[in-house]
Amino acid sequence: MNTTSTSVPVRRIDAPGNSATAGSAGASLSIGDLAERTGVAPATLRMWEQRHGFPVPDRLESGHRRYSEADVAGVQEVLGRREAGVRLDAAIAEVLAGAQRAAEPRAASVWAELRRHHREVPVHRLTKQTLLSLSWAIEDEFAAKAERAHLFGLFQAEQYYRPARRRWRELSRVAGSAYAFYAPADPDAPAPEGATPVLLDDDSPVRREWAVVCDSHDLPVVLTAWELPGQEGVPDRERLFESAWTIDPTAVRRAARTCAALAAQAGAGGTAAVQFALADEPAPVAADLAAVSALRQVSIPISVILGSLYLKESSPARRFYWAVVLSVGVVVIILSR
Repeated sequence: MNTTSTSVPVRRIDAPGNSATAGSAGASLSIGDLAERTGVAPATLRMWEQRHGFPVPDRLESGHRRYSEADVAGVQEVLGRREAGVRLDAAIAEVLAGAQRAAEPRAASVWAELRRHHREVPVHRLTKQTLLSLSWAIEDEFAAKAERAHLFGLFQAEQYYRPARRRWRELSRVAGSAYAFYAPADPDAPAPEGATPVLLDDDSPVRREWAVVCDSHDLPVVLTAWELPGQEGVPDRERLFESAWTIDPTAVRRAARTCAALAAQAGAGGTAAVQFALADEPAPVAADLAAVSALRQVSIPISVILGSLYLKESSPARRFYWAVVLSVGVVVIILSR
């Protein structure tokens, strides 16, 4: 047996009373307490610490180890992964990676996170009208059909969410979770049924953003957009947004994590379970996008026909209808490439 010791990170707690250098808050459990709470023998915990650098204890001046409730949760999570068939080293690595992500500063913007980490996603300048049509297409073709998806919608203000409230109430019934972000007209008004509201402050950076995020193993997609400044007096449907969308599961998961963190920061309910569900890296898309791919051969000519019908309509209501239908065809073309 190889008994060569390795360097193990420890956090030292100085003498009582020296609060300036105190260790982790709540690190008061001995290794025996941790063993009792988790069912893992002290000798095994020491072996994990020596070989894998986990769990990382605080150290008293006497050298005795001290652990926190977070350490208890981490060990229990490793055990859960082991029961699922994950190797010990991989389970510990996954838990450590999750803890590192949780410690990272929270992003304040879905748009900024996507642009910072996924520069390969193309950006398009769209009007609010086109953005709405794309949003409805995604809600109908992805969110409504995905299996237990985590859904997030950024609507800027309640007046823009109100027309979509019934739609999102229906989506919330089939989703794993659903959150709607908007600045409320009346902060004291009772929350509507359906999607969990995330109330935005006037100075929230996502007040300028529009997004639809559908995080699921079968039909992931994110549409995110940022309203260009200096559009005072421009009619609502003509306002311009820098927009991007993708079905890359990694980009979708990043957007979903950002939304979940923002919801938690705003005090929305149920976010702990959602953040736990989003902690792992996404699996490759298991879904069959055959329904989308099958339309690829016919969607381009159909879109041309629909576009001509749109241009021939004189009624604003009919033009609006064909604009929505046409946008669905455009989305099919883009997402099937």
